Amino acid sequence: MNTQAPVCACGIVLVLLLLLTVPRTATAQKNDIDIYSLTVDSKVSSRFAHTVVTSRVVNRADTAQEATFQVELPKKAFITNFSMIIDGVTYPGNIKEKAAAQKQYSEAVARGESAGLVKATGRKMEQFQVSVSVAPAAKVTFELVYEELLKRHLGVYELLLKVRPQQLVKHLQMDIHIFEPQGISVLETESTFLTNELAGALTTSQNKTKAHIRFKPTLSQQQKSPEQQDTVVDGNFIVRYDVNRTISGGSIQIENGYFVHYFAPEGLPSIPKNVIFVIDKSGSMQGKKIQQTREALIKILDDLSPKDQFNLVSFSREITQWKPSLMPASEENVEKAKSYTSSIQAHGGTNINGAMLMAVQLLDKANQEELLPSGSVSLIILLTDGDPTVGETNPKEIQKNVQGAIGGQYSLFCLGFGFDVSYAFLEKLALDNGGLARRIYEDSDSALQLQDFYQEVANPLLTAVAFEYPSNAVEEVTQDNFRLLFKGSEMVVAGKLRDQSPDVLSAKVSGQLLMQNITFQTEAEVAEQEKEFQSPKYIFHNFMERLWAYLTIQQLLEQIVSASDAEKQALETRALGLSLNYSFVTPLTSMVVTKPEGQEESQVVEKPVEDENIHRDIPSGHDVFRSQAMGNRKFRITGSISAESWYTSRGRLRGQAGASGKPHGSSGHGPRVPVHYHRLSSHPVYDMTPDLGVDFFVPFLLSSAPSGPDGVSHGVDLGIEGTSPALPASIQAPPFILPLPGQSVDRLCVDIKHSQGPMTLLSDPDQGVEVTGQYEMEKARFSWIEVTFKNLQLQVRASPEHVVVTRNRRSSVYKWKETLFSVMPGLKMTMDEAGLLLLSSPDRVTIGLLFWDGPGQGLRLLLQDTGRFSSHVSGTLGQFYQDVLWEPPAADDDSKRTLRVQGHDHSATRKLKLDYQETAPGAEISCWSVEL
Repeated sequence: MNTQAPVCACGIVLVLLLLLTVPRTATAQKNDIDIYSLTVDSKVSSRFAHTVVTSRVVNRADTAQEATFQVELPKKAFITNFSMIIDGVTYPGNIKEKAAAQKQYSEAVARGESAGLVKATGRKMEQFQVSVSVAPAAKVTFELVYEELLKRHLGVYELLLKVRPQQLVKHLQMDIHIFEPQGISVLETESTFLTNELAGALTTSQNKTKAHIRFKPTLSQQQKSPEQQDTVVDGNFIVRYDVNRTISGGSIQIENGYFVHYFAPEGLPSIPKNVIFVIDKSGSMQGKKIQQTREALIKILDDLSPKDQFNLVSFSREITQWKPSLMPASEENVEKAKSYTSSIQAHGGTNINGAMLMAVQLLDKANQEELLPSGSVSLIILLTDGDPTVGETNPKEIQKNVQGAIGGQYSLFCLGFGFDVSYAFLEKLALDNGGLARRIYEDSDSALQLQDFYQEVANPLLTAVAFEYPSNAVEEVTQDNFRLLFKGSEMVVAGKLRDQSPDVLSAKVSGQLLMQNITFQTEAEVAEQEKEFQSPKYIFHNFMERLWAYLTIQQLLEQIVSASDAEKQALETRALGLSLNYSFVTPLTSMVVTKPEGQEESQVVEKPVEDENIHRDIPSGHDVFRSQAMGNRKFRITGSISAESWYTSRGRLRGQAGASGKPHGSSGHGPRVPVHYHRLSSHPVYDMTPDLGVDFFVPFLLSSAPSGPDGVSHGVDLGIEGTSPALPASIQAPPFILPLPGQSVDRLCVDIKHSQGPMTLLSDPDQGVEVTGQYEMEKARFSWIEVTFKNLQLQVRASPEHVVVTRNRRSSVYKWKETLFSVMPGLKMTMDEAGLLLLSSPDRVTIGLLFWDGPGQGLRLLLQDTGRFSSHVSGTLGQFYQDVLWEPPAADDDSKRTLRVQGHDHSATRKLKLDYQETAPGAEISCWSVEL
């Protein structure tokens, strides 16, 4: 059997970023290099995604111009092919062993040529970039192909296409074909650039096993406005889906002599867990990192099951345990642990070795005293942001000590916070002990990243899972032995059918559930399965063989991390052979891109390794630096770019060049990464080595937008149009403006004067919706508002910093004023550039959330279609949609009235307020004001 490892799927994305620029001259026009066709074709067959990006360009200038083709793809994907067709001649990319490709690269550098070793990474992405000089009137076709096995993450597979042509494209088309023999159970789409007007270019068709999603906008649909030639197609397009499954032995699928076996049974109960959280509180964690860690840990503690046991170990130079032994996750103990967590302060050195050994001792002690429930799962979760500085500091010795102490009894998961920690050290530490490592990016959503990781391991379903197949039926099987199966993930085994294999392939999957042995059996008719995959519209040739090769290589690369020096050579040799045989660019191979005569002889594309990318990764994971050189001018930039936030008619800014809401070259938030741009010959190459106050070519700002409520600039504003006159400071926007159906009076303005703790604003069981919020009296604003759609298992939580959408334990974070268009069964969610988030459904009340940055700044709630509330609606605001009666105005003062609501009288006074439903600074309105 093969090496054990847990199955804990990570979020998987396919990310495409297409950019063609003209960096050679400062006077070149934006459309000298004209993209006249851009197509993205992604075929997902049984979770295996094969994506082809094709860009056709023409040089419309009267001089030679440089075109740059740039694509972002996920870290887990392998490039399999690249080619350029220039004037009918094809220049292919050839995949070679890394040493041979590096030799060719070094020779090109020695001749003074830029061999273009191009690589840059974000959170989940790697960047592919090739530049070529294009003669006047000449045409070039770029084509890139890459492949990846999509992993199930918290119950869904995710495909993300990030398209930024930066200009109008005559033929722009994305096609996504999905074929899943098990049947598609859920299909959702989401985009950061789609609007209601552009939605007509999107079509989705689906039957039981197939789905086709096409985005094909016309030139006029791509335009921001009839007067502007800029494109609105600028951002993400995401498809999420899941398949039908039952409590069974899984699904076996067969194509062209290879098989894949997917296993994720439904309906199993969660196994109780014993978890030790080991938290770094050294001096480097001071500030936002320790604050976010406390915030995340408090929410994670709330998610513990009453059947679980837990403890906390915090460490700096000294090591502290919360309790001397594991504690049941009772409500009382969880509250005490949350109180302890709130008091954790950061200072001192980093004693990782001592803290890890203490965590193991806590579990050993409980085990010896027979305090661990039978059949429970024991986990250690380590969070650290730096390398060891106290006690044992040799990484190899720490890995040896921890592995010896754990002795295969417990699973260790390592979270590296930021880029000052050696990821290779944490990865080996985790893989040696049946777990995995994850990087936590320093950003505004770091706490959510921690919570998201915990959700992946929160619900163990099976332990010691083993797959068995008849020895006379299969060979060259991938990993078939796993330590843990978690809810929302999936186990995948692939292999080759023997030449004389039986007509029916049977499989047995065994595991342990609460100390009971459990066995699943399944089988598949070979001929019947082969027939399933004969539709050429959805299938690319020999896809299952390539899936097997891909999975084998990924597992070999993982085994290399924890292998001894003696074992590494054999593993590397096999992985290299498969990489070359199947033309995959892996960490062991490189692609040599050939060029026309007279240009650089070659460019070498290599696949980065996670630990090599320290200080190269872009912290936010959203945007990638790209440049358009301004002649040969060079600028010295120090500090950060900032701009005052101005808000005009629905976010319409003078000088705004893009819709993304962020400048290119900045994530818009998080730490800044200094970047060097070196001009070795005719085009810039990225060298993302850290430095302070360094010289670098300024990334050309392709878009600008107002800053968010966190005060961080998302671009440089060149001015505003149509600003409203300043209003008296005393007139502010109320917390709520309510439209009251069936009333002849004006809208109702509601002020909050008395609030203690979270409040229920709206609750309508017939609509399946509830709105809650926390109002801070001292700041006179909401710290958060949450909308829950109970039938959809979906929550939308708005804070001044961002919006978090959680569905089935899976969270997504959105910045205010980032455009969003998401369609899922039963709900449409949109956000415009003004930051208005609307949650709508044909049969429900439309609920809006807004971060208002005018006078009386803060979160606001909007309601539309309130006539759809049922007679059972209740809550602080819901009461106004039940039996409302206005008394006549007072005879001596018509600015005062009495509002009777469900038998209770409220005094209403006519006042001037600002309408936050208009863009800041808002329009002055007269409304009846009620204090609650």
